[in-house]
Amino acid sequence: MSAAPSPPSSPSASPEPSAPALHGLRFAFGTLTVLPVRVTRWDRAAARGGMLCAPLAGLVVGAAAAAVGLLLLVLGAGVLLAAVATVAVPAVLTRGLHLDGLADTADGLGSGKPAADALRIMKQSDIGPFGVITLVLVLAAQAAALAEAYADSWARGALAAVVAAVAARLALTLAARGGVPAARPEGLGAAVAGVVPPAGVLGVALAVTSAAAAAGAALGPRTALLAAGAVLAALAAAELLLRHCTRRFGGVTGDVFGGLAETAATCALVLLSLG
Repeated sequence: MSAAPSPPSSPSASPEPSAPALHGLRFAFGTLTVLPVRVTRWDRAAARGGMLCAPLAGLVVGAAAAAVGLLLLVLGAGVLLAAVATVAVPAVLTRGLHLDGLADTADGLGSGKPAADALRIMKQSDIGPFGVITLVLVLAAQAAALAEAYADSWARGALAAVVAAVAARLALTLAARGGVPAARPEGLGAAVAGVVPPAGVLGVALAVTSAAAAAGAALGPRTALLAAGAVLAALAAAELLLRHCTRRFGGVTGDVFGGLAETAATCALVLLSLG
């Protein structure tokens, strides 16, 4: 999420009143995935709808990741290869923007420099040592956790892939809540900062947690609790990182959003890998 698509050149002067949800979906899928969805409105209302719909984009990404992993298992691949492929799918479907944001955020935090200098480091195109180390460890943790989940059962691995992807985008909804400022006046971070009311965050979080528990219940009550706990733990980890980044940088950026998503996904996967 370090870059954002350009606003539409000629937005409709009087958008149809019955389509705010559609504009929110377009915003979510057009900015958070590589799917060919055109963002037709680039305003605060569309951004609010988009951030509220972000977990739906995660559901599509997670389902695609789980499908690839299960296909490899059906074809006879080992659980490690299936796990690596499952981790690769979200990176492909987001053009690696969340991973890039994670690396840039790690470089900014690791630099120890004042906010302005740290933001300048994050905006550079190269990746520093903190970013490289963070990427290696996070991707290794995600693959290892998924391999453990697949080894327990294919269904559990698929569940972990979907829940992690949804929780990752739910972290973006959390970070876009009112009261969280933008660190820069431009970019996707500024476009979505503070657009979601706290009540909206709570409602979406409850819906996602309940859905995760319901999906996990198909594998037993313990998995239902783990799935719900994975969502809550992912949100807690994202909130801790969000607060730290807000203190260090003065607000959020597109890179911070990417870092939050990967942090939440990793936390959810690790919890769901516990047998």
